[in-house]
Amino acid sequence: MTSQTVEHEHSDVSGGWLRPAVFGAMDGLVTNIGLIAGVGGAGVEPGTIVLTGVAGLVAGAISMALGEFSSVKAANEQVAAEVAKERKELRHNPVAEANELAERWIERGLPADLAHQVADALKENPEEALKVHVQEELGVDPNSQPSPWLAAISSFVCFSIGALIPLLSYLLGSESLWFALGVGGLGLFTAGALTSRFTGKPWLLTGLRQLVLGACAAGATYLIGSLIGVSAI
Repeated sequence: MTSQTVEHEHSDVSGGWLRPAVFGAMDGLVTNIGLIAGVGGAGVEPGTIVLTGVAGLVAGAISMALGEFSSVKAANEQVAAEVAKERKELRHNPVAEANELAERWIERGLPADLAHQVADALKENPEEALKVHVQEELGVDPNSQPSPWLAAISSFVCFSIGALIPLLSYLLGSESLWFALGVGGLGLFTAGALTSRFTGKPWLLTGLRQLVLGACAAGATYLIGSLIGVSAI
């Protein structure tokens, strides 16, 4: 009887683009839907709504990109500092580090003799030993850190696309606030449903979840805009 190898592929979970892309698109949609609902609720003219939305798009996209770049860069630098610390420990205390690694494996159920044998064997390959120690102690792969540039660009582009959607009807000539909010709601549902492709969750559930969250934000800003009124603007 011949053995069969089951082949399967995994999504890239370490490239650093999916989270900022999803977060950017959702934030762009919710931010501009909220802005449009707020100023629209105050009773301003359509031209002012468009100006507000465009300003929100530009400012938000830049802010998101800078924030993603800074946060990912800082996280990578922190990992690099910890990797350097671990490299130093492996160089000066290889036996103690090997014993520490073996103890971790023993706690997970690996036989003590085998755990120490593997940990000792790793000492012969310093770079692989460093990789394994960092993965075990920090929970990260030092060779697969996300790119801050990729995170920033993904966030900038997706925020801009998301923020543009609730403005489309105005840019195409409509002056209806509710139509614009409806288009934004459709965008929220679509964006939420698309995330199911990566998460495996039901698309209807993820779409409705995002729609409800966005509707809550729009409702809150519309109410505030209505209470303040155009005279205060």
